[in-house]
Amino acid sequence: MFDTLSDRLASTFKNLRGKGRLSEADIDATAREIRIALLEADVALPVVRAFIKQVKERATGSEVSQALNPAQQVIKIVNEELIGILGGETRRLRFAKNPPTVIMLAGLQGAGKTTLAGKLGRWLKGQGHAPLLVACDLQRPNAVNQLSVVADRAGVAIYAPEPGNGVGDPVQVAKDSVEYARGKQHDVVIVDTAGRLGIDQELMQQAADIRDAVSPDEILFIVDAMIGQDAVNTAEAFRDGVGFDGVVLSKLDGDARGGAALSIAHVTGKQIMFASNGEKLDDFDAFHPDRMASRILGMGDMLSLIEKAEQTFSQAEAEKMAAKLAKGPKEFTLDDFLAQMEQVRKMGSISKLLGMLPGMGQMKDQIDNLDEREVDRTAAIIKSMTPAERHEPTIINGSRRARIAKGSGVDVSQVKSLVERFFEARKMMSKMAQGGGMPGMPGMPGMGGGARKKKQVKQAKGKRKSGNPMKRKAEEQAAAARREAAQSGNPLGLPQGGQDPQNFELPEEFKKFMG
Repeated sequence: MFDTLSDRLASTFKNLRGKGRLSEADIDATAREIRIALLEADVALPVVRAFIKQVKERATGSEVSQALNPAQQVIKIVNEELIGILGGETRRLRFAKNPPTVIMLAGLQGAGKTTLAGKLGRWLKGQGHAPLLVACDLQRPNAVNQLSVVADRAGVAIYAPEPGNGVGDPVQVAKDSVEYARGKQHDVVIVDTAGRLGIDQELMQQAADIRDAVSPDEILFIVDAMIGQDAVNTAEAFRDGVGFDGVVLSKLDGDARGGAALSIAHVTGKQIMFASNGEKLDDFDAFHPDRMASRILGMGDMLSLIEKAEQTFSQAEAEKMAAKLAKGPKEFTLDDFLAQMEQVRKMGSISKLLGMLPGMGQMKDQIDNLDEREVDRTAAIIKSMTPAERHEPTIINGSRRARIAKGSGVDVSQVKSLVERFFEARKMMSKMAQGGGMPGMPGMPGMGGGARKKKQVKQAKGKRKSGNPMKRKAEEQAAAARREAAQSGNPLGLPQGGQDPQNFELPEEFKKFMG
């Protein structure tokens, strides 16, 4: 969603690099480019004005003028101000002292409230809670049935005493659900309310009645991140009519301009708490302003990547694999390779994971065109091998490659390429496990590589020999003369004894060399 904004900001900062000092004209030009980038991203005008004012004030002060690298200092200022308009610090859910904690979802129809109820329930279950979804959208056709399906997929309980489709009292259902949750030992109640196509009095009244009936600990406003500036207007109307405590952005994986996300926290004064960035139930997480700002500026999001890895990878398995690699490269087999790939696949989309790495903004086109099915094809090739071939791929000859290719439905060249890639990966991983560092990165702190550095020093000791035969011969003779002089006690090679310095002549080869 923020690709266009990221590209514009990256090109703006590129113009600053290499400048030892920034003039007022440089700062004005940079501020103008940032303003255009934000407006093109559909950020609200008041937010853009406040943002640019803060950036210019800080950029023209001593903060930048005294910096060793003014360009990096400006990027730091923009990053900090982006974090500010996105809400500052991460806002966590407030839980009731006496369970259950009641969370009410509000928003327009089509914003994704029902699906988000399932995502939030699954996320809370992963945090160790026992959530209960409550079907209070009794107006939209099949809304109750949809919530039942979502709850089943998310593996959480549901309370739906009314069939919906215009039948039942949503306020009474919400009220009864709290007592039901206490009886069934559910510590969180998530109330899915009805929406409308637009703001109207009936919608506001029903939402207010449910709020008064259950006294929610948190009211979350669900906003579709793809609807642009209208999202801000809707949020202001809900804030004034019903009130809410936090914002949840849905459809953050869309291709809209995303200005609503940058505007809504600043305009409403309510922080973004969660973000939904995909169709799957696990494409949902807490919203971190600092991480989002970092991703917008192309700096990656390593913390989120690490958190995903910690949730997916087993600590015991990781230690076991590290110990195996430390023994030597041959200990790492294709079975281990397949297991590692499947673990990475569990973390989610490969392209999304790569997008979290710093500097990957420059490879955006390659990442977008990445074929996610390549992992499945690789798995099919490995599973088509015999146990002996997986354990020792060096035995895979031409006939074996043909058999494996036929069994996995790929070309023979793909089997050969996989085996070659495996050998390279095994060598690199084994070297890293043994403290050898990343290939091509000798001497990096914490990355090893000391052996390669010593080799380079050793090579530097030897003097290079000339490629010209005559010149090389002259050099060798001069070296021999120096050695002879050193042995005779004349380290400078000057004429001795009865030899007259005035009658001293160079050897014939030296004369030819000197012309």
